[in-house]
This record gives sequence, structure tokens and C-alpha cells, in this order.
Amino acid sequence: MADKAPESPKTPGCDAYFEKIQSRKKLPFTLQEALTNAFANIPVSSFPQVPGGKVIEIPADTPIVEAVKILSEQNIMSAPVRNPDAGTSLDWRDRYLGIIDYSAIILWVLENAEIAAVALSAGSATAAGVGVGALGAIGALALGATGPVAVAGLTVAAVGAAVAGGMVAERGAGKDAPTAAGQLGEDFYKVIVQEEPFKSATVQSIIKSFRWAPFLPVALDSSMLTVLLLLSKYRLRSVPVIETGKPFVRNFITQSAVVQGLRGCRGRDWFDSISGQSLSDFGLPFMPSDEVISVKGDELILEAFKLMKDNEIGGVPVLDGSSKKIIGNISIRDIRFLLLRAGVFSNFRQLTVTDFMDTIASITETEGANAAMKPAVTCKINTTLGSVIETLATRHIHRVYVVNDEDEVTGVVTLRDVISCFIYEPPNHFDNYLGFAVKEMLNK
Repeated sequence: MADKAPESPKTPGCDAYFEKIQSRKKLPFTLQEALTNAFANIPVSSFPQVPGGKVIEIPADTPIVEAVKILSEQNIMSAPVRNPDAGTSLDWRDRYLGIIDYSAIILWVLENAEIAAVALSAGSATAAGVGVGALGAIGALALGATGPVAVAGLTVAAVGAAVAGGMVAERGAGKDAPTAAGQLGEDFYKVIVQEEPFKSATVQSIIKSFRWAPFLPVALDSSMLTVLLLLSKYRLRSVPVIETGKPFVRNFITQSAVVQGLRGCRGRDWFDSISGQSLSDFGLPFMPSDEVISVKGDELILEAFKLMKDNEIGGVPVLDGSSKKIIGNISIRDIRFLLLRAGVFSNFRQLTVTDFMDTIASITETEGANAAMKPAVTCKINTTLGSVIETLATRHIHRVYVVNDEDEVTGVVTLRDVISCFIYEPPNHFDNYLGFAVKEMLNK
């Protein structure tokens, strides 16, 4: 049995996952120690720049749908949000408000689905002369929602008109977003992107309310070990790189970019000695088969996104009927199709996962591969880690599903899992490099 790595410092919410990985790895501790020390001595400044050499930023006053278009066209999952009112400040805290990603957008869509459900179910208010924007805001109040979306378009006059018109928005009527969309059909998809207050919602209006990950930059002279730990144990999906004294993001390191970098290490002894081992040698997949979150093909598409939101994951396998046989994959970035192509789905009374995948497949045939969803990619338990890294890197995907001989899903291997295989956290590293304040931020 391999020597045991030293215990990591305790950070609630992160340790259970990372400690499970460390306890199940069969690598000799001397090799793990050598790799961890090597990454600790590699400066962040040596990591390759983003494609094109310039980090894509999204101004805070950009409409949500336009932001989704930028992410989609640039083929990125997230981007720093720039404060248009920062002026000439040299402090990054003034210039950047956070990070916008598909996780935040899914939360926004699901809450708006609930608001739209209440609004659209109260048809008598429209007859009383209350516009959809006011209905959305009233619906938010009925649901107990708060924040910019809840008050947009709401006026005393609108409330008065609604009451005079006899509107009764039963509290809780639209709390389940998938059910709301199934009941409201084309009206839902129309309201969610074409009517106020949703139409005018900006990135700034959701960045604080719907943020999963903090804007936590590292300096050019920080170690790559710090970045790898943030992207694995501490659950960040991207890490901005800041040059001290300058208010610009110099680089934007993602989980995908790190795995791409690992692939580039093929042929080096240390990499080949690790990557040549099977998934089972690392205790992969870390999640047992009965804990894999999945969705059935006949369930509503918003149910898939709701599962991602509730479980804070980036994708789910689509299973066939009552079996565990995999027939597809829905990822967090697929929410862009609902926002950018709402008209395509307007004829669906109940948009199921299968409907969603088939419709996008037909778009792909006419518009090319850029419009495509990422298919489900699978492997077997005896597949080598190197093969999984090759698949993740060359196919630009974030997870590979582990299946048995009947194509039934028995587990999943993610980018985070792969990165975690190469490192452990030395004692006091997190305290020394990031400090108590950062730890508090990550645990909010």
C-alpha cells in the first residue's frame, strides 16, 4: 500500500472530497511529494496564455442574453465581469465585480421561470391592463423573491391595477421551474427572453445574487500548486491572474486549460508513470454508481438544469427509460440554447430532454458543428488515466462517464478529479498562500 500523504488543513465543504481522493490513490507518497513540490516551484507566470493572448471580459451593463452569446461565440464557460464605472482606478477590486458563468445563468433562468409562472398564470391581471413586466415583479413578490429582478417594472400603480383586476397569484404556484415551463409552454419561453423585466436584466443584476464562485485572483509569482488546489480541492472552475499594481486580468486559468497542459506532458517520465495506470488505481470514479446524478430522456429539460443547480455540478448523463443505459449528456453550457434559440422551442408544450437533444441535433445538421451539444463520452473502469486526459483535452469536454459492458453508467470522471490525482495539499499551504480571509470567502 502507498505511503499516506500528510493531512490537509480543514476547510468545511472541501475536505470530504479531497481526503477521499488522497486515501484512495495508490501512488507512492515519494512520487506525490515530488510532484507537489515541483508544482509549488512553478510560477503562475509560466502558464500558457489564453488563446489569442487576451482574456475575454464582459462589461457589467451587458444584457444577460448578450453575455450568453459572447460565452457561446468565444467557446468559453466563464469570463471576468468588468465594472464600467471603475474609471482609471489601478485596483482590481474596483475594476472587476466578479465572474459570470453558466452556473449563475442557470440560477437566473430557473428563478425567472418561477416568476414567469406566477405572472402568466394570473391572466386576469393582463386583462386589467398590467403588463408582463409588472406581472413578473408581482410574481416575484408572491414567491418571496428579492433583488433587482424582483423589483424591476414594479410600481404602486401596477400593484393597484392588479388588485383592482382581481389578480390572485397563489403563493407557491410556480415554485417548481420545470413544472412551470411544462404547463406554460411557448408563453414561458417567450416571456423568459422577450419580455420585461427579464429582457433588460444585465450581468451586474445577477452577478452578486447568483454567483457560485468568488473572483479570487492570484499573482503572477504565485505557485501553480496554489492554482491547482483552487481548481480541485477548493472547487473553483477558473482562476484570474493579476499583475500587482496593474488593474487588468493577465491570464485566466481554467480546469480545462490545466488538463490541456497535463496532456502536453506526455513523454515525461513522471507523467507517463502516472497516466499509464488505470482509473481503478486512483480509486476512480470517486462517486459510487448509486450517487451519480442523472436525468431520464422523458423528463423536462429544466429538470436537468435544476439538478445541476441543486447539486452544484456541471452536467448530467441522460439515461434511457428505467435502465441506466446512457443515451446522451446535458451540460451546464447547454442553457445557452434556451436563451439564444427560444423560438426553436416555442412549439413545445412540454419540452423534454429528448426533445431538446433532438432539436439541437437538427440545428447542427444545418448550421455546422459550432451549434452542437457535446455528446456523452464514455470509458470503461480499466481505461488508463492518460487515455481519459487525452479524451478530455482533445474533445474539449469536462467529464467522461464510466460505463459497464451494457453501457450502464457506473460513475463519472471530471476535470476536477483528474487534477486532484496529481497533487496533495501540504500542511499550512492554504494558510500561507491564501490566508484566513480567502478561506472565509470560499466557505460563504
